Amino acid sequence: MSPKALVPALAVLLLVACKPPTTPVADPAATPPAEPAAPSPADPDAAGAPDPDAAGAAEAERVTAERPTLEVTTVDGKAYDLATHRGKWVVVNFWATWCAPCRKEMPELSALHALRSQIEVIGLAYEDIDPADMQAFLKERPVTYPIAIVDPYAPPADFATPRGLPLTHLIDPQGKLAHSFVGPVTAADIEKQIAAAKQ
Repeated sequence: MSPKALVPALAVLLLVACKPPTTPVADPAATPPAEPAAPSPADPDAAGAPDPDAAGAAEAERVTAERPTLEVTTVDGKAYDLATHRGKWVVVNFWATWCAPCRKEMPELSALHALRSQIEVIGLAYEDIDPADMQAFLKERPVTYPIAIVDPYAPPADFATPRGLPLTHLIDPQGKLAHSFVGPVTAADIEKQIAAAKQ
């Protein structure tokens, strides 16, 4: 492989995680310069190295409202309203079934939701998938927290459109954004951020 051909390949490996399979079409005049693509669903087990600019990326992925709203219907047909969970820390996790880092973090998020009474998790499947297919996936990979499917072309208005997955927002008990994690996250990462916010 020539040195010129290596540059795009290395750029791909440096991104944090997965890129959604489809991206809403935007006005070309308003679209910023394209960033290097992350590993695609064609290679679902590929995971990039940590991005040295992850802090800047996290800033760009922040929620767009001081107290973001989120009203969705979960795959089991129940209504979920973020506002009714005030008083607890809420982990809002954007993910997809085809994303290997997303699948890897699910057991930790599930344990966090089940074992910490003051922390709750909501999973937002950011992909075009039939509810029956999602239910079949969750039978193979069950979690303790609710899962909702969100339209990649119309994601929740108060949250920035994910440019890569997984993307996780930590909402504090007052309903405000405490922190955004770009790329895979662990239960320890979340608990460390909660402890820092309490100081």
